[in-house]
Amino acid sequence: MCALDVPRLGASERSTVNLEKVVFGFFVMLAATLNFGFFIGDIDNPALHNKYELFAAVLVNLIATVLKFGDRTQIGAVHLATSLVADLQLIAASVVLVYATNVSTEGLTPSATASVVSLSGGALLANIVSVILLVIETVSYRRR
Repeated sequence: MCALDVPRLGASERSTVNLEKVVFGFFVMLAATLNFGFFIGDIDNPALHNKYELFAAVLVNLIATVLKFGDRTQIGAVHLATSLVADLQLIAASVVLVYATNVSTEGLTPSATASVVSLSGGALLANIVSVILLVIETVSYRRR
């Protein structure tokens, strides 16, 4: 038994849960849900898009990206690509948000908010693709 394998309660000795895959799936799903939470709402209403939720989405997406390194399979490469796209989109959204709130004399206008939310929408699309890949990978997994 590998150190990362945790036996399931009530299951036979052969049946184990791979903790590494649980953590990976957790961060992929958390990244998508945080991004969705920020994205949802009127696109130009800053009151509906919490900046801390955006920064949490950036952080969790970066963690998910690190977890995707090392997978040498084709699906692993696509996982990494989707994660990098989401990271770039969310970092760009954060830069626009920081610029609008701290540098721009106009502040966080509906136009700037729409730009931030649009960029997070692109990241959300990449996160959805990543979740779909995770589901496909899980469904096609066969025990040896």
